[in-house]
Amino acid sequence: MNKILAIGGVVVFAVASTTALTGFNATALANSNSAQNISENGKRMAAKKAITIWRDPNCGCCDTYADYLEANGYTVTRVDDRNFDQRSVDMGVPERGIGCHLSEVDGYVVSGLVPAEIIERLVTDRPNITGITLPGMPRNAPGMARTKTGTLKTYAFGEGGVSVYSNE
Repeated sequence: MNKILAIGGVVVFAVASTTALTGFNATALANSNSAQNISENGKRMAAKKAITIWRDPNCGCCDTYADYLEANGYTVTRVDDRNFDQRSVDMGVPERGIGCHLSEVDGYVVSGLVPAEIIERLVTDRPNITGITLPGMPRNAPGMARTKTGTLKTYAFGEGGVSVYSNE
């Protein structure tokens, strides 16, 4: 039996048959699964945009860098830690590769003033590494300069050793 109903100015065509109801149930189930996947992806996207920074409380560039990340859509948690360098080594950053602070984003360790677009690539591509580092305090890096200029060499590190992750 087919019916045309008008509900609040919207015309609805209703079909009452076993096939239509079965199709509806399968569609509802598929939509339910899609909604669950979208919800999980949304949680993952939110996790990607949440970043924790351990930094020396006397370091001004770390605050400038945190502001830069916030301007690029991240929610930044700042943790004062005078021993962030030891924490960096404990989390897998090579001792010679320590940056001016330590971050963690979506399960990855990020050391130093790594540009936001490189962090985005890291959490999107999800390589099998512990993290990335931009050693030291390069003068042309976000946090040191108003905008990134020139080339910055970022290294990947993990069980497979150390390699160049980005040179841009």
